[in-house]
Amino acid sequence: MTPTSAAQRTRKRARATPKAPTRRTGPQATRTRPPKAPRPAMSPRPLHDTLSTGSIYLPVTARIAETRPLTKLETVFTVELPPGLTLGHEPGQFVEVSVFGVGEAPISISSSPSRSNGTFELCVRRAGEVTTALHALHAGDRLGIRGPFGHGFPYQKFYGKDILFAPGGLGLAPLRSLINQVLDERRNFGRVMLLYGAKHPSELLFTDEVETWRQRGDMEVHVSVDRPDETWTGNVGVITTLFPKVQLQPRNTVAVSVGPPVMYRFVLIELLAKGIPEGNIWLSLERRMKCGVGKCGHCQMNDVFTCQEGPAFSYDRIKPLEEAL
Repeated sequence: MTPTSAAQRTRKRARATPKAPTRRTGPQATRTRPPKAPRPAMSPRPLHDTLSTGSIYLPVTARIAETRPLTKLETVFTVELPPGLTLGHEPGQFVEVSVFGVGEAPISISSSPSRSNGTFELCVRRAGEVTTALHALHAGDRLGIRGPFGHGFPYQKFYGKDILFAPGGLGLAPLRSLINQVLDERRNFGRVMLLYGAKHPSELLFTDEVETWRQRGDMEVHVSVDRPDETWTGNVGVITTLFPKVQLQPRNTVAVSVGPPVMYRFVLIELLAKGIPEGNIWLSLERRMKCGVGKCGHCQMNDVFTCQEGPAFSYDRIKPLEEAL
């Protein structure tokens, strides 16, 4: 082979060395590219969308932002979802809450959509294994959330109507979601009335908030307890003793009641006696839900799955179902 001459090596090095860019001057000066427009911020994705991208039984890990005891048995948990997710719920829906290593339980959502931006509230009674373990958690701890599930109260169909709320005991927790939604859209509704009953003053929930509602001036609030203590100065008796205190325009009134099944029978007697149409009476049915997606059959009433079609039902829808009430 012929040895490479010095001149050839010099030419090869020159070809391999990149040329420095030539700066243009005058009218052909270097053009500056305009800065790229910032990408629009993405809207938070509803939590329920995560069920379509993976297993419908797989919860999203969320964080407890705050805990607030209400009574000896009930505590409010403020839950923070991961960045980019929002609950996107309707008043009256529920979520499945997992305590890792213990189990899962269905819990109604207590905060309204209008006040659930990145966080939401659950009012939980300590009753079973899962809820007892949940009460042992603190701010900063993690839990699992699936949902929201079911159909809530179609409050937009109530626009222009008078609204009568009739919760009993723990029933105020899920109904609070609808109450605050109505109050945040107050101009869309007529009269707003609350008839709230509990067994004992110590079992009343959200007492400070109920007092705030009373002082608004655009909401009528009546509270009763079955067994008063020495400090109680309000009405004494079951919730039905409060109905004579309100005069209604029945054809223009929507009544919403949440409470134990035994209460519904007597509340329905009062509402129907006042002439409220069956289609204007709404109830939330508490059933032993398990999977939340209509697969296990725990919440089935005849051909109706409460976790799918409910838990909010109009009375005319469930009246033919013997198992409902």
